[in-house]
Amino acid sequence: MTTSLEQPVQDDTDAAVLAVATRAREASRALATATRATKDDALRALADALVAATDRILAANATDLERGRANGMSPGLLDRLALTPERVHAIAEALRELAVLPDPVGEVVRGSTLPNGLRLRQLRVPMGVVGMIYEARPNVTVDAAGLALKSGNAVVLRGGSAAAASNEVIVDVLAQALVGRGLPGELVQSVDAWGRDGAVALMRARGLVDVLVPRGGADLIATVVREATVPVIETGVGNCHLYVDATADRADALAILLNAKTQRVGVCNAVETLLVHRDAADDFLPSALAALAAAGVTVHGDEATLRRAPLGTPTVPATDEDWGTEYLSLDLAVRVVDDLDAAIAHVRRWSTGHTEAIVTQDLRASERFVAEVDAAAVIVNASTRFTDGGQLGLGAEIGISTQKLHARGPMGLAELTTTKWVVHGDGHVRP
Repeated sequence: MTTSLEQPVQDDTDAAVLAVATRAREASRALATATRATKDDALRALADALVAATDRILAANATDLERGRANGMSPGLLDRLALTPERVHAIAEALRELAVLPDPVGEVVRGSTLPNGLRLRQLRVPMGVVGMIYEARPNVTVDAAGLALKSGNAVVLRGGSAAAASNEVIVDVLAQALVGRGLPGELVQSVDAWGRDGAVALMRARGLVDVLVPRGGADLIATVVREATVPVIETGVGNCHLYVDATADRADALAILLNAKTQRVGVCNAVETLLVHRDAADDFLPSALAALAAAGVTVHGDEATLRRAPLGTPTVPATDEDWGTEYLSLDLAVRVVDDLDAAIAHVRRWSTGHTEAIVTQDLRASERFVAEVDAAAVIVNASTRFTDGGQLGLGAEIGISTQKLHARGPMGLAELTTTKWVVHGDGHVRP
């Protein structure tokens, strides 16, 4: 129950966040007629500004990391939070890559001339104001700002307390760089100063914020979907599966498995469950489990898996909870399945609809897996780590959508636009 003493605080927060959203909407108008050259020049300026501010950004990030360790943050989340000189330069380079991509704004999606002479075009246009709510990922601050700018949108960010110091500096650097190129600094703003109440106010800024994108853990995403009155594009958690079929090339399967699980554990496209066909289990699992152990992975296995584990391999018996867990750590659920049907049934039962992969040399098996598995990305003979905007040639991404409306999979520039019908006539009236 809200007390009379608490209510003015919430009212003040609502007013402050609505003021931020209002400034963002006004600033977005500056991009309505901006040329591609103007936006691309600004993107390059943002990149240069980030690199120039590397020391300042890393100092702020060190504060966040120290606080995260003190609060017991998991290694996976600490990895997401951490910035290094190399990561700052990579983030800046992603902005430069955005600058060379085609501008989606103004693209003719379809067009025709009707028999009565009316000329029709459906054009891509900006959303207007995009809201982002995310956790412990300062790189998302930059990705969201860059994608929003290129697609003609303003962005309002809620980056969470874990990355508060990093995001405060990054937002300031980006805003100042925009002003230096003659654009409103209010194109990139944060509501972090108002904490969780600010996030709630952002979720309910319908009419000022056009779309909201949550990016983070299952609890955060569920809260935004449940509480928001602003339209939401749902990004899902990644309980991703890798199925090794009976015909799989064993060397390829092992390389793919190690990359998908250990290349970077704290990301949504890391594999969390390995399924192995029973005919591949005897000759694949012992070497795979040994390699996973050498990489520091703890296996949560079913009985058939545990029987094949070499002595000394870190293993624990799997439970239903394991099949449904996005670990974001050096843990992996492993199950031996009877055949392709059983693998598909397991995926259908436990998948979050993010990324599912099969390793096989059987064309019919791969075709069935692709057709029958319902996910934003289905991958054949490659790592789940490729479900990423940059890896798929889309540039930076604002998230991986696991919903089916408007956007699905990596959300790049086109996914941050909507469409407008433009109709030209010559004095036409409807009969």
